[in-house]
Amino acid sequence: MTKIGYHASHEQYRPSSLLSYVGAAEDAGFSCAMCSDHFAPWSERQGQSGFAWSWLGAALQATSLPFGVVNAPGQRYHPAIVAQAAATLAEMFPDRFWLAVGSGQNLNEHITGERWPTKQERNERLLEAAEVMRALWKGEEVTHYGHFVVEEAKLYTRPLTAPRLIGAAITPETAEWVGSWADGLITVGKPIEELQEVVDAFRSGGGEGKPMLLQVQVAYAPSDDDAEEAAFEQWRTNIFDSPVLANLKTPAAFDAAAEFVRREDLHGPVRVSADVEQHLDWLLQELELGFDEIYLHNVHRSQEAFIRDFGERVLPRVRT
Repeated sequence: MTKIGYHASHEQYRPSSLLSYVGAAEDAGFSCAMCSDHFAPWSERQGQSGFAWSWLGAALQATSLPFGVVNAPGQRYHPAIVAQAAATLAEMFPDRFWLAVGSGQNLNEHITGERWPTKQERNERLLEAAEVMRALWKGEEVTHYGHFVVEEAKLYTRPLTAPRLIGAAITPETAEWVGSWADGLITVGKPIEELQEVVDAFRSGGGEGKPMLLQVQVAYAPSDDDAEEAAFEQWRTNIFDSPVLANLKTPAAFDAAAEFVRREDLHGPVRVSADVEQHLDWLLQELELGFDEIYLHNVHRSQEAFIRDFGERVLPRVRT
C-alpha cells in the first residue's frame, strides 16, 4: 500500500512550528514524513531555513513516523560527515530514517566560496559521495581522492541496517542515471505525462523493482482564490526548470527571476485547488504510476487546516 507522507518545509516555518505540525500529521493519519535541507529559503518571503539534522533528531524522538531528508553531499557537507549523521540517526531509530542525495543547488552551496561545478561534475561528485558513504556504513576505512578528499575515515557508530540511499532526480535523464546506482528514486510533482517519463526512465536505467518516492506541492485553502494567492506568494520562485533552480545564487536572485511569473503559471507545478475531491483525483492518478511513498507539501501557510482536512477526507479513501 502506498504511504502518504507530510513534507516539512524548513524554508517556510520555524523548526519549533514544524515539530508541532509533524505531530499533528501523525495524529491525523499521515504515515511518514520528510523535510528539506537548505541553508537559505527560495524567497525572502518564505523567510526561514532551520538546520535539518538537528530537527530530524527531535522529530524522530517526538513521533513514531519514519523520516527522510534530501541532502547534497560534496561541498557544503563533507560526505563523511553526512554518513556519520545518517548512521547516528539510523542507529537510534532503526528502520525509520532514509537519506536522499542530489547534486544540489548553488543557492545553498555557494556559501563555501568554492566554484560552482557544472552539472556533469556535480553528478560525478554525487556518485563518489554515495560510494564513500556506503563504504563507511559497512565499517570500512576509507581514503578517497577525487572531487573531495577523505583520508583514513572510519565510522565507529553504525546502525545494524544502513539507511536507504535514495537518488533525487527532476529530469528523465537524471532519473535514468539514478536508476543505475541508487536504492530508489525521489522526484517532484509534475503533470502526469511528464511524471510518467521520469518513472519510465528510472525503471529503464536499472530502477525496476526499486522504491519510488514523490514529493508534491499543493496549495489547499478555503477558496480557490486563496489557494492560488498562496501558491503565487509562497512558491512562484520554485517553478523554473532544473538548470535555473540549480544555478541561481541567492533568494534575491530567485525573487528577481520570478518577477514576471503570473498566477496562472503556478497551476501544474503546484496543485492549486480548494476542492478536496480534486486533490484526491490528482493523488489517485499518481498512485497508478507505482509510487511507494507520496509526500504532500501544502505551500499555504495554514498547515493545521490542511492536515485536518486531508486526514479526515483524503487519507482514508486512499487506503481503501
